[in-house]
Amino acid sequence: MEKDNIQIMVADERHLHLVETILDTIEKAAKIRGTGIARRSPDYVKQKMLEGKVIIAMDGEEFAGFCYIESWSNKKFVANSGLIVVDKYRGHGLAKRIKAKSFQVSRERFPDAKLFGLTTGLAVMKINSELGYRPVPFSELTDDEAFWKGCSTCVNYDILQRTNRRMCLCTGMLYDPEEHKEDNK
Repeated sequence: MEKDNIQIMVADERHLHLVETILDTIEKAAKIRGTGIARRSPDYVKQKMLEGKVIIAMDGEEFAGFCYIESWSNKKFVANSGLIVVDKYRGHGLAKRIKAKSFQVSRERFPDAKLFGLTTGLAVMKINSELGYRPVPFSELTDDEAFWKGCSTCVNYDILQRTNRRMCLCTGMLYDPEEHKEDNK
């Protein structure tokens, strides 16, 4: 695998045929890691592709990685979610490249929004930190009920419910553009 051959791009209708592969890859990775992950329907991922809110990594015609963008609370918050890299492409910085592209697209499309994510993975926490995210309590994240409802398909949802959405196994991370005004000049 040559990492220079892998293209990171905004997915579109040409990539719709990969939706089941993407969802299978996410599900298998969650089982192997033993971590929770919110499941998304094929229709949801297809819609994100058609809206230009999916970042996909392709090695020629072969799927290598994925992340999607979603806005919440009237576009005040944006999440980059579902980050996944196919096993054989791991360990080469591909997740970092996908996340960086997702971050770039999110900042271009939603320049005033706070970007956030939930993760249990140390590698994702490191990538997020390098992009300027910081760990935060869940109270600093969106209060949009639709976002939190999305967590209901995660195996750890009972923890989130028991703690009245104050904590879970995930770490909340936030990038606030107001905190980076000098950096962005």
